[in-house]
Amino acid sequence: MRLLLDSHAALWWLSDPEKLSDEARLAIASIENEVYLSSASLWEIHLKAGKGKLNIPPSLIDALSEQEIDELKITWKHTERTRTLPLIHLDPFDRLLIAQAQEEGLTLVTRDELIQQYKVPTIKA
Repeated sequence: MRLLLDSHAALWWLSDPEKLSDEARLAIASIENEVYLSSASLWEIHLKAGKGKLNIPPSLIDALSEQEIDELKITWKHTERTRTLPLIHLDPFDRLLIAQAQEEGLTLVTRDELIQQYKVPTIKA
């Protein structure tokens, strides 16, 4: 399975895995699965950390790499896909994650109930 972690799922995996559902923990930990974090999520995390809303490791990129979480870069196709999404979720970061998951055939690991209303496979974080 190919997984795309929502920002909260990635942070929980790194700092407090017990916050994740059993299904999410098993999926992320499985060596058979590919695990990705969108560059948009990393940007969102750094924006929130810069405002003092999040406490993150000094080198989040190193921490992600150590956990074998790969970067999913934003492409033009991803941004174009956001235009066709129903207006259920208005957060631009989450809309981009949905588009990336749809475009790349990824399962989104999230606890966001609005994301779960889209035509995209999810695992509850």
